[in-house]
Amino acid sequence: MHIPRTVTERLVIAPEVTAALTAGTPVVALESTLISHGLPYPQNLEVAAESEAAVRSSGAVPATVALHDGRILVGLDRGSLETLAMAPPGSVRKAARPSLAVALDAGGWAATTVSATMIAAHAAGITVFATGGIGGVHRGALGPAATFDISSDLEELARTPVAVVCAGPKAILDVPATLEYLETRGVPVLSIGQDELPGFFARSAGTAAPHTVADVTGAAGLVYAHIGLGPGSGVLVCVPVPADAALPDDVARDAVDRATREADREGVSGPALTPWLLARIAHLTDGASIRANTALIVNDARVAGELATHLAGLASAR
Repeated sequence: MHIPRTVTERLVIAPEVTAALTAGTPVVALESTLISHGLPYPQNLEVAAESEAAVRSSGAVPATVALHDGRILVGLDRGSLETLAMAPPGSVRKAARPSLAVALDAGGWAATTVSATMIAAHAAGITVFATGGIGGVHRGALGPAATFDISSDLEELARTPVAVVCAGPKAILDVPATLEYLETRGVPVLSIGQDELPGFFARSAGTAAPHTVADVTGAAGLVYAHIGLGPGSGVLVCVPVPADAALPDDVARDAVDRATREADREGVSGPALTPWLLARIAHLTDGASIRANTALIVNDARVAGELATHLAGLASAR
């Protein structure tokens, strides 16, 4: 009996996604961690469904990615989305590049983070992936008391040619250090429609974007050129959170700074740090950060669909 070993051999691509890829119809990959680990039920299921609908509204086919019983599923049906959304806490693993093999070997369900979703998307032939925000260099990761807490998302962007659409690095990170890391690893970072990098919950991170394009058409041209050159790295495409859901810049920064100080005081670190900080920020902002987070996730999916559609047009015009 042949035992599947490679990523490609483990792929189970949904019929709709297979048909779209075969026909050259644009496809957008979506992660599943926000369903199982990011939001409570039923909000997680609602956001997942809204994200898929947003991709479709842009003329593309959604492909939510997850792991099940040693297979990498690219495109989930409604039943699978519900299973992930309603799973008891702790019953669904979180799979990133370092833990992908562990999750596949363990069987059962596992949700994919940015890095694992990029791996699956690339193996399936999908060029565009939408998420909320990427991981990066955590505050305190560098310096005299360095923790070296740096997300595998950054290394994946450096080694996998997928365009990742997001609202910027998560606000809890050291954003300037994250940008420096990406520059060193050869990853273009661009902002759509504004000179400053989006600030996840807020419209601005207070840091200039390395590259700026006016609209999705401009982003598609840059992505098409970069991936076509074949350097092996992806592109980070940053889209600001919708203005009607955004936190004021000062409110977002004050909440992040306060939550970070409290985490340091209470000794929260490692894998527990990000969920702890996000939950604390939600409390400090009376839930406004959660509303911003859900709005930006759906908006990113919509823009990713538009980007994939433009890229398909560029490819067909060759």
